[in-house]
Amino acid sequence: MGFITENFLLECETARYLYQQYASGQPILDYHCHLSPKDIAEDRHFDNLFEIWLEGDHYKWRAMRANGVPERYCTGDAPPYEKFLAWAKTVPHTLRNPLYHWTHLELLRYFDISELLDEKSAPHVWTEAEHRLKSDDLSAQGILANFRVRAVCTTDDPADSLEYHERIEASGAATSVLPTFRPDAATDISNPANFTKWVDKLGRRCNLSISRFSDFVKALELRHDDFHRRGCRLSDHGLDFCPSEKCDEAQAAAIFDLVRSGTEPSPLESQMFASYLMAFFGRLDAEKGWTKQLHLGAYRNANSRALAGMGRDSGFDSIADWPQVTSLATYLDRLDRTNALPKMIIYNANPADNYAFATLVGNFHDGTHVGKLQFGSGWWFLDQREAIEWQLNTLSNCGLLSNFIGMLTDSRSFMSYPRHEYFRRVLCNLLGSEIEKGLLPDDEVLVGDMISRICYANAARYLDLPGIQNAVRPAPAAVSTLANATASRGGGTAIRRI
Repeated sequence: MGFITENFLLECETARYLYQQYASGQPILDYHCHLSPKDIAEDRHFDNLFEIWLEGDHYKWRAMRANGVPERYCTGDAPPYEKFLAWAKTVPHTLRNPLYHWTHLELLRYFDISELLDEKSAPHVWTEAEHRLKSDDLSAQGILANFRVRAVCTTDDPADSLEYHERIEASGAATSVLPTFRPDAATDISNPANFTKWVDKLGRRCNLSISRFSDFVKALELRHDDFHRRGCRLSDHGLDFCPSEKCDEAQAAAIFDLVRSGTEPSPLESQMFASYLMAFFGRLDAEKGWTKQLHLGAYRNANSRALAGMGRDSGFDSIADWPQVTSLATYLDRLDRTNALPKMIIYNANPADNYAFATLVGNFHDGTHVGKLQFGSGWWFLDQREAIEWQLNTLSNCGLLSNFIGMLTDSRSFMSYPRHEYFRRVLCNLLGSEIEKGLLPDDEVLVGDMISRICYANAARYLDLPGIQNAVRPAPAAVSTLANATASRGGGTAIRRI
């Protein structure tokens, strides 16, 4: 018997009512993820649980390594079923790790499998999932449609062709799939050979010979325009911290020439160059009305041996303690002084910085947009129940929770859409519990409307993606439902009817 019931994470009657009436029926706007546009364009069908569930999942790899599983079953050459079996043997050891919740929620929502996964149940789970995967409902596009995903914003390099986005649009797929401009390669000059190779690729994509810094900037602007025409309305940057060193165009050009000659820049020169480009990208985003995303505070590739053997994004990253506030404030202020501050979502990987980030974004609201700067949802190690509540509480205490644009998957897996359900249950449990404690008004209009907007409509309004409309909040169920819920907890003022 599985433990994912209809009341999962919902610890009181009011939480259950709020979830069913205002959260569960909302569509999904996945405005930041790492899904493959190629898989969506080709409507990939997955042959087995390894392909759809374990392929590329560094969360699971970390847990397996911690449980003594050899690397062959994580990133190595073991057959798919043996890798799955190694994961199934690990699952019982993940009790109280969010992977235990996510694993069983995903098995239930995708395959209607409610039994607990372990070594004994693994053969049946594998066979049942393999059978169900033959259905078109579990192809890449089928999953997006079934989970009512209105839009997916992928993560794309400026040198990417965007051909798969063109194919998706031409196919008439039910879900809009839009690119996101992620120019990390443009700001990373630490390895001159890699940078030169990428600049040449960018030039070929633009049909432009890049020999000078002015050519480089022009190519980036051309690609920014191309992304916009393809429906892109967001940029994204994965940074240790936001660079803010002073750097004018002449200095940036000199550093560009230095690196293109094969000379490794100093740490200061690297920061100056990145700082100049971040200001440039901020202006481009502001001019087009885009939303800029900053992912800050991760410590990447801590294990150099693993990096050399397995490459990036293999599960050897952690939370960092970079100094964040001064450099981020300088960057925001620099853009704001020149009226070039775009809408911005700032994600924090270090919970120690939550209050600093949440109070900092409040310094730059200017009345032009509701919630112009967002303290983004729990990210990476902070997308589990406890840290989601930390983020919600911090935002509530330092800003306006009602304007929050909610959850995203930030995932490479098509099996991650129950993360939205998980977040919505945590949100409703937090608010429902506070209603029952008398900390919030027992007012359905007030609280229910906020929940529905956080789940979808706030993001739809804020991001203003092409063809995406705000969702209408679903009408509540029969009047007796909440009255019964109220009575079951000992009376009190019933939540008002709409």
